[in-house]
Amino acid sequence: MPGWAVFVAGLALPLMFWVCRWQGWPFWYCGLVLLPLAWPRRVGGGFSIAAALPRAARWLPGALAAAIGVAALVFRNGVPLQYYPVLVSLFFLGIFAGSLLQEQSIVERLARRLDPGLPESGVLYTRRVTQAWCVFFVFNTAMTLLCIKAGEEVWALYSGFVAYVLMGLMFAGEFLIRRRVMRRIRDEAKPAFQETPHV
Repeated sequence: MPGWAVFVAGLALPLMFWVCRWQGWPFWYCGLVLLPLAWPRRVGGGFSIAAALPRAARWLPGALAAAIGVAALVFRNGVPLQYYPVLVSLFFLGIFAGSLLQEQSIVERLARRLDPGLPESGVLYTRRVTQAWCVFFVFNTAMTLLCIKAGEEVWALYSGFVAYVLMGLMFAGEFLIRRRVMRRIRDEAKPAFQETPHV
């Protein structure tokens, strides 16, 4: 399940909820959106979220997403679809948290694509960023579950708008902080200029 497909499906479902309300269609029709995610895809040579999964488990997120879609269609009920954003948050939480148990965190792997010689201070920073994303995904999972209990409209508003605004703010804030931190790290890594003594 490619990262862009996860993102698009997660954004599409809450938006399609409002389309269904506008057209008078039952929301469970949107289970069709999740079915293609079960189609197996090769992971390319570049870095991707799917590549961070064990090879034997790369089919699992797509299969679970499709199962949610099938449940909605079979039972003619839109409630299972509301749990898809929860699945997505837990999926990313598992990837980010699992990478903290490995030699390199997922953010460090991304950073090394731009800076292969990442110093130790940069490695520590990327681990903190990975931990911050874990906290975000825990928060997002909890908020989505609360919104499911609050009603379909609240769920659609949070899952289709608020959650993506928060994610965008997280990306933008981390990007601005990273520029400052990496600039400081590069400055610290530069050898101090020593004036050649006169004979």
